[in-house]
Amino acid sequence: MKVVLFCGGYGMRMRGGTDDMVPKPMQLVGPRPLLWHVMRYYAHYGHTEFILCLGYGAEHIKNFFLSYRESASNDFVIRNGRVELLGSDIDDWTITFVDTGVESAIGERLRRVREHLGDDQYFLANYADVLTDAPLDEMIRQFHASGAAASLLVVPPQSSFHCVDLSATGEVKDIVPVARMPLWENGGYFVLGREIFDLLPPGGDLVEDACGTLAGQGRLFGYRHDGFWKPADTFKERAELDAAYRSGHRPWMVWEQ
Repeated sequence: MKVVLFCGGYGMRMRGGTDDMVPKPMQLVGPRPLLWHVMRYYAHYGHTEFILCLGYGAEHIKNFFLSYRESASNDFVIRNGRVELLGSDIDDWTITFVDTGVESAIGERLRRVREHLGDDQYFLANYADVLTDAPLDEMIRQFHASGAAASLLVVPPQSSFHCVDLSATGEVKDIVPVARMPLWENGGYFVLGREIFDLLPPGGDLVEDACGTLAGQGRLFGYRHDGFWKPADTFKERAELDAAYRSGHRPWMVWEQ
């Protein structure tokens, strides 16, 4: 299936200020940006046709792929002054770069790349800033078995905050970590049918408008994942992923396992 990646937002919580022009998907985890890690995840499962919904920082993303250096993440031999790669990352990828606007909501970005999906009945979509080791093939299999019109990965809450059970008089009954509550949050990995476009108004949002409508109809499937899942919305989260990469703890890099 084709993979639509939303990588055009401002990402203000990640940037060092308004003069920091590097978009969030291009922040580094190891020697490669977040976007590359997400794309390698999909490619591992055989999905190598990508549609990038560009906006803020589009030139950074374009230039990364136009000047891509395979030697940064692959072994190679220099023989007679020529570089002979022993492996390759992206030689079998097809990447479509589409300007979907700087201010566009996620749903509107999706609407603007509809023509690039051709006649495909199903496709994948992702926020391009979350890493996971969720089994994508099983996620897709369960989606089709469910008969739903769309599916999203759901994960336990990641917050370190605690919920307080408070009586009407102010007495604290219990304090429970959010992660232990019977709650699930949107994990940002979607399997979508073409029907999703019928539910997206101009300027609309993928989750609130389209997925919200399907949920009300009982036609939205949630794939539960208790394994590794980590967003990179902030400098701290990105730094934690980078530290994990450098320590050798890389559960999201399923292509190495």
